[in-house]
Amino acid sequence: MTGESEAAGGRRVRVVLVDDHRMFRAGVQAEIGRTDITGVEVVGEAADVDQAVTVITATRPEVVLLDVHLPGGGGVEVLRRCAALSAAQEEPVRFLALSVSDAAEDVIGVIRGGARGYVTKTITGSDLVDAIFRVRDGDAVFSPRLAGFVLDAFASTDAPPVDEDLDRLTQREREVLRLIARGYAYKEIAKQLFISVKTVESHVSAVLRKLQLSNRHELTRWATARRLV
Repeated sequence: MTGESEAAGGRRVRVVLVDDHRMFRAGVQAEIGRTDITGVEVVGEAADVDQAVTVITATRPEVVLLDVHLPGGGGVEVLRRCAALSAAQEEPVRFLALSVSDAAEDVIGVIRGGARGYVTKTITGSDLVDAIFRVRDGDAVFSPRLAGFVLDAFASTDAPPVDEDLDRLTQREREVLRLIARGYAYKEIAKQLFISVKTVESHVSAVLRKLQLSNRHELTRWATARRLV
């Protein structure tokens, strides 16, 4: 079993399980949560969107196993609300969709939302452990045939034009920009990004200066026009 060899080598990965079926979560926990064997440490569980965001924010796992269909807005909503955590330059939270659905719209939706992979619930325990470690290490992982949905979807869209204004911003400035445009207060942004309010203010000033904007209302209109919100 792949996970056994990795665990023997001292590798560990911290995981949160997000699924609205308690029995399924218990089954996954029993299958992959034997840390001494698999190297997987389950540090939290959640049954809906609000619980998921709370647990993920509190535990900062390396990988989240995320069901697509959840009360409160689904897996895509979890991804949206945890965007800052997944975009972090240091110790990002990565998401692996684990769902009974193999519908193209579900696969494409969560991948566009920021998930690193998508596997169905028919996957074996050893393959799931392998997928978790691969996603943690930055790979994209898909169950057979699902990758084709993603390739087709992204191949059918035109490459976005280069936005010279946006390119002037650093990755962190873009994160702050998106959160400002979504209506977050400076204190909320600081909490989301694990930085100080003063640092948020500095980033906002830099964004306004680089984009030649005067206030956060203009900034919100600018971001909305580019569909960055």
